[in-house]
Amino acid sequence: MAGYKQTDVGVIPDDWESRQLSDHFRIYTGGDVPKHALSEIRSESHPYPIFANALKRKGLYGFTSEKRAARNSLTITARGFLGHAEYRDEEFFPIVRLLVLEPTGALDPRYTALAVNERVTFAFESTGVPQLTAPQVGKYSVAAPGIEEQCAIATALSDVDALLAAQDALIAKKRAIKQGAMQELLTGKRRLPGFSGEWKVTSLGELALLFKGGINPSATPEALFTHFSLPAFDAFETPVVEVGASIGSNKFVVPQGAVLLSKLNPRIPRVWAPKEVPSNSVCSTEFLVLVPNESVDKEFFALACRSNCVIAQMELHAIGTTGSHQRIHPRQALKIEISIPTDQEEQSEISKALSDMAVEVTALEAQRAKTVQLKQGMMQALLTGRIRLV
Repeated sequence: MAGYKQTDVGVIPDDWESRQLSDHFRIYTGGDVPKHALSEIRSESHPYPIFANALKRKGLYGFTSEKRAARNSLTITARGFLGHAEYRDEEFFPIVRLLVLEPTGALDPRYTALAVNERVTFAFESTGVPQLTAPQVGKYSVAAPGIEEQCAIATALSDVDALLAAQDALIAKKRAIKQGAMQELLTGKRRLPGFSGEWKVTSLGELALLFKGGINPSATPEALFTHFSLPAFDAFETPVVEVGASIGSNKFVVPQGAVLLSKLNPRIPRVWAPKEVPSNSVCSTEFLVLVPNESVDKEFFALACRSNCVIAQMELHAIGTTGSHQRIHPRQALKIEISIPTDQEEQSEISKALSDMAVEVTALEAQRAKTVQLKQGMMQALLTGRIRLV
């Protein structure tokens, strides 16, 4: 292909080079953190971050009074999530499970970290625990343009990372605002304009009917069922349409207007209030099928079931030997108390206000997802030379 050449790292532009890491970096292993120098917080006496081989928080483990590696380096995980690279813009202390690469040649460390994560697949040595070694990593090569273009690529992708960070911060802020508003509006501590009526404390059993209608879908193996299962809830609250033959146990029938409240592991709240209930809808028997009465706004009822107050009461009454197999008995669940405005219009307006906030958060999350796709496309184009910045 005109303008490209074949190399040991694949087809790259004619003016790019395959550059071996050992020719452009001093590579060494991290060390053991001195216990006397370790702190959980950064201070004047402990200014240097400690990085480990975790991915969360970019591997930040703590802070220390001692430094071991220079700024403008990159690290590669030698154990755990093998081969993940991170650029380090300050002096730091790497633990022994990290490899440190300090630049000595014509490879920009920011660009190299991107290229390693996107284009390099490491083999590893194992003596029981899979690991990478400094000599082994040094043998790998990355495709790279001149240093000026490397810096331009790294800067462009760093700008996208900054946008993602700003989007994450805004989403976190909006979620916190929604959570705060939810706790205030669902307890009457905060009232919407125009409402001053009384609230009452009542129970789930007084507000909704526990529906116990059951069905055996496999008895009609060719019939189609809309199945509201726990895995389906966890997968973006999307029920699965499947034939009766593939549903291997008895289920509850889901009537119109139902709210599904999981009795399994109350510490993980699962409240499903489907806007539409197709015919032949069934759900797991791990759900309590609650049908709010006519004086209760369904959306308000569902929100109340998600509140901290209800979750705390469910956890209190859950029984079981382990945290992963605890359940609340339906009889106890129906006794759970909630506060509710006597005016159904106020219930409706509260649920609408919180729904609007949820829609805003969802829209921000969709924007972030598009930014992630944009970054991925940019990385593919920039790190292969299909798009040139210099």
